[in-house]
Amino acid sequence: MKKSLRLLVPLAAASIAMAMTPVAAHADGGTSYQATLNQLNNSGGSGMATVTLDGDEATVTLSYTGLATTFKDGPFPHVQHIHIGGKGQCPTKANDKNGDGVVSTPEGGSSYGAVGTSLTIKGDTSADSATKLDVVPSGGSANYKRTFKLNDETMASVKDGIGVVVVHGLDPSTLSKKAQKAKSPLVPELPLAATAPALCGALSTSPAGGAGTGTGSTAGFENAGLLGFGGLLIAGGAVAGLRRRAIKSN
Repeated sequence: MKKSLRLLVPLAAASIAMAMTPVAAHADGGTSYQATLNQLNNSGGSGMATVTLDGDEATVTLSYTGLATTFKDGPFPHVQHIHIGGKGQCPTKANDKNGDGVVSTPEGGSSYGAVGTSLTIKGDTSADSATKLDVVPSGGSANYKRTFKLNDETMASVKDGIGVVVVHGLDPSTLSKKAQKAKSPLVPELPLAATAPALCGALSTSPAGGAGTGTGSTAGFENAGLLGFGGLLIAGGAVAGLRRRAIKSN
């Protein structure tokens, strides 16, 4: 009886510890970070993004819908990036410093930081390609997936929980008259709407939900707690059963 109890207690403790440990690693060896992409500047869009890191490579999948569809009689090009070095958050209306009703990319920088990686469909993925309109998804919706070598700065920010995915490009007709006349602070040849942020989500290893405001869901930890509690119940039942058997045998 005593020997059985001595064996059972450490096994129960080990099972509880395993249940309480959140796991972000996947079978393929990568670790995934997710973001819910919430609308900025009343873009009307929504989306999801996942960044899976495996060594120095990243596989990025990103989908969105509801964004501006046309630009100068063609499909609207939506530049998209992983921003780094900021607070790991998405901006709010309070970031609109000039009062034109639009949070521009620089105005939002204090929240999500600078461009670390450009999510292009081909070629260069560095910050140098941040405003290249011919290598990004276009139209009101998109499904993007690409695997590439990720630079060290972006890798560190994603792992540190301050990586933020931002998709840019607004429908000019939805902006105030002041904003409609404004030029892009990034590319003066373009209107403000072309490069203003439209979707934003902070990357987290937690399941998507609340990521757009820089917070992650606690569902994974709540489930782990339930598993741990279940382990305690199972262990307790097993101990009680051993005790009853010992009493009957006496």
